[in-house]
Parts: sequence; structure tokens; C-alpha cells
Amino acid sequence: MHNVTVVGAGLAGCEAAWQLARRGVPVSLIEMKPKRYTPAHHSPYMAELVCSNSFRGDRLENAPGLLKEELRRLDSLILSCADATRVDAGGALAVDRDRFAQLVTARIDAHPLITVLTEEVTHIPAGDCVIASGPLTAGALAEDIVRFLGGHHTLFFFDAAAPLVSAASVDMACAYWGSRFGKGGDDYVNCPMTKEQYLLFHDALCSAQEAPVHGFEDKSVFEGCMPIEVMARRGLDALRYGPLKPIGLRDPRSGTGAYAVLQLRRDNAAGSVLNLVGCQTHLTFGEQKRVFSLIPALQNAEFLRFGVMHRNTYLDSPRLLTSQFAVRSDPRVHFAGQMTGVEGYVESAASGLIAGIALARRLHGLPPIYWPVETAHGALASYISHPEVENFQPMNINFGLLPPLETRIKSKPERCAAVSARALAHLAELYADISRDIATGANAAIV
Repeated sequence: MHNVTVVGAGLAGCEAAWQLARRGVPVSLIEMKPKRYTPAHHSPYMAELVCSNSFRGDRLENAPGLLKEELRRLDSLILSCADATRVDAGGALAVDRDRFAQLVTARIDAHPLITVLTEEVTHIPAGDCVIASGPLTAGALAEDIVRFLGGHHTLFFFDAAAPLVSAASVDMACAYWGSRFGKGGDDYVNCPMTKEQYLLFHDALCSAQEAPVHGFEDKSVFEGCMPIEVMARRGLDALRYGPLKPIGLRDPRSGTGAYAVLQLRRDNAAGSVLNLVGCQTHLTFGEQKRVFSLIPALQNAEFLRFGVMHRNTYLDSPRLLTSQFAVRSDPRVHFAGQMTGVEGYVESAASGLIAGIALARRLHGLPPIYWPVETAHGALASYISHPEVENFQPMNINFGLLPPLETRIKSKPERCAAVSARALAHLAELYADISRDIATGANAAIV
């Protein structure tokens, strides 16, 4: 069995390499870190989380929770490492970002069929490969991808990350521990604001100086990761119906609610680092400190990392890729990760899983897996490969991508639970076939 090259050791690349190796396919996993870093990367480890440490909802009543459960049942490397390094976050799956990246790296390094190479890739490799170089792909590799795809079919949007603060620097006299929107345990530090304090913060946010980002306009942001200052400019109450929503939050000391509440989530297991939930931004570093310090609980906050913004490039995938994440004109080449237009950590992992399984099965002479659109994996695969999709934009998994139930259910929680149950039933029907290719690959590796 000849080697497959996987370019990029992010979430998608690590997942693709893992799925290939599990099926007896030797993998050369190429990563340019730590020789070179993108503007958003800082850690030498694989699977670095450059934005939030949250993988979002973890219940079957929501689409991200369904996708996670499917990944668990498919033996996803990324989900197993996320579960092993989770931190308290109510109904969400959040991780200690450093421990998570270290664990993924350790498991990849320990696999006998995966060889990790540290170098910068400047062109699409010869032979079978998975390109998972991420949405920050630039330079010679980006130029070669454009050439390979016919000189067009690449798009872009802007993404942003939230600041991190030291937990010890938060003024707990002005904050309290509680759940997020009344769900889960006391996993978030809640920073309440009165109406006067909120109006002062909102005014400062709207007028604060932004860092220069070439080509950026408010309309080019990804809606699921919108800078807080862009959201604030959409209306006085936009933040109060978004990340600063006070619903379900009452100060246990007084029993009173607040006009607006900023929430802080643990960013590591020790709880010494906190993430400003929903506060991704591209303000200058000085303005970030000035504006966020207007929130009483953060008046003396120590900022451990400021928010940043970067341009993300993605493909016009419906015109280019099959549901196996293979290039229509050259099926030896697969793409995976955010550059395919799947948005989010678990979505990136899912794309790597689909691409890795598809390539391994083809190399073993097995028929492809056609993921039912009733599953979250199938819905994502259909979305990125359906040529009729117009105005293609990056998309998080959501129940709108899955077909409706045949029977109408009025209750939304019950309806979503039924959609998830249907998805897992379809996945169970595939599982024997998916498991069989692992056995086939193991026998091939022994031979």
C-alpha cells in the first residue's frame, strides 16, 4: 500500500490521517509548524484551536450535538480527544485548548502508520492526497490550488477570535458564577451591567478604533463569528439579543436580573484563563483593553490574549467537489476542513473523516460510502457538493440542512430529538460496512 499525503495538521488533517491509518493506509502528514506560523497560529502542537475553545452544543436536541454523537460513533480522533480534555461549560462541549492539542499530537505521533513531516508545502502533491491546509492557506500553495482548479473558484470571508483574560483579575464583587441561559451548572462567570453601564459600553464599542484589515467590510464577515463591534452597529439592542443576552441569569446574592450580561467561559481545565464569550473582535489591542474594561467585572482585567481578525479563504465547493470531498476533475485529490466551506471545529473534523474514509476505501477497491442526507455527515457532504447551491457561503451544521420529518411534531425539542434519532438509525445501518473497511485495511497493512 503506497503512502497518502495529508497536507495540514489541523482538525481536518489530523482526522483524515487518523481514519486512513486506521484502515491500514500509510500516511505522510505534512505540517509547516513550528518552522512557520500563520498570523492566527501560536502553538507548536497539532489541532490548534485558533478561535474559541468551545465545540458548541452537546445535546441531541441541537445539530452540533448530533454531529458530535455521529463522530463519536465513528471513532473520531478529534471527538475522543475533546471528550478527554473537556472543561465545564454547561450544555456545550468546551476543552482545555492546550491539553486538547497536546493529546491529538501525542496520538498522531504514536500511530505506527503516520509519519509527521515538518515542512512547507508549495504545491499539490503527486499521487493521492488530502489538502487540509486550512482557510489561511496562502503563498505558493494557494497559487497552485487556484491553478489546479482552473484559475478561479476561490472565495473568502473574514473571521475573528475573542480575547482571553486572567481569572484572577476578574472582580468577582461585580460578577457571579452561573449557568448559560439557565441551562447546566454554574460553569460561567457572569458579568452583569446596568442599563447605564451597557449604553456606555455600547457607545464606546461602536466608536472604537479598528485594526486595519485589508479588504474588510462589515458585509464580508462570517455571520456565525461576527465581530462584536460589527454586531453592535446593527442596533442598540443587538448585543442584548445576542451574546450579552441576560435571559435566565439572576445574581444569586440579590436575586435580581441585569440589563445585559457578558459571560466568561473557562479556557483551560484549571479555570485560570477565561474566554469572553461572543466577543470576537478586530479592534486595536489598546481599544480592546479600554472598551472591555468599561464592564465593571473587567475594570482591572489582565488580558492574556487580545482578539484578532484574519481573512479565511474557501472554495466554491459545489462546483468543484463530490460528496466524498474529492475533486470532480481529479479524484486522487481530496480537500477537507474549513477551506471546503464547512464552518466550525466539529464540521472540519467531519469533513476530514469523510475524506479519509473515502480515500481509504478507494485504495482498497471498496465502493464509496454515500452518507444519507438524513445524517449530519450526509447533510454537510450534500451541502458542499450540490451544484445547484447558489451564493455558496460557509455553513455550520444545522437542522435546516437535513430533510424534514415525515410526521409533523409541534414541540421543537421533541422534533429535534426525533431528527437526531432518525440520523443515528441511518448511521447504524452503515456502521457494519464502515467497520468492514477497517478490517480490510488492517489485513492489508499486515500483508
